[in-house]
Amino acid sequence: MRACLAKLAVSVAALALAAISVAQEGHPVKGSWIGVWESNATHGENILVILDWDGEQITGMINPGTDNIAIDEATLDPDDWSLRIEADADTRDGDTIRYVIEGTIEELELPSRSIVGTWRSDNGRGTFDIRRQ
Repeated sequence: MRACLAKLAVSVAALALAAISVAQEGHPVKGSWIGVWESNATHGENILVILDWDGEQITGMINPGTDNIAIDEATLDPDDWSLRIEADADTRDGDTIRYVIEGTIEELELPSRSIVGTWRSDNGRGTFDIRRQ
């Protein structure tokens, strides 16, 4: 009987710990995301996106350390898990490009979820696919 109660207590503790660790993951977009924005001749096809949540708004950076594109505005609609990111980027010629990225979070229940959608600017458009690291 004592052995069964001990096993039960360990099982309950393990489940509680698992629930706490999942609950502490934070905002669904928070983290580092790596992937591609295809057909982007201006900034290349490989992309790194760092997203954060300060309790009120989504902030972040696209390609930190290389192109340094600060995110001006980002919104998440929890009804369909759609995300919209807007950012101004400088080109090598000194011009400014406005990027609009629209996507949907896929595999939301997984830590390595992805955001899939499209990007567009005055210089082009293409698909967008990043996965959280």
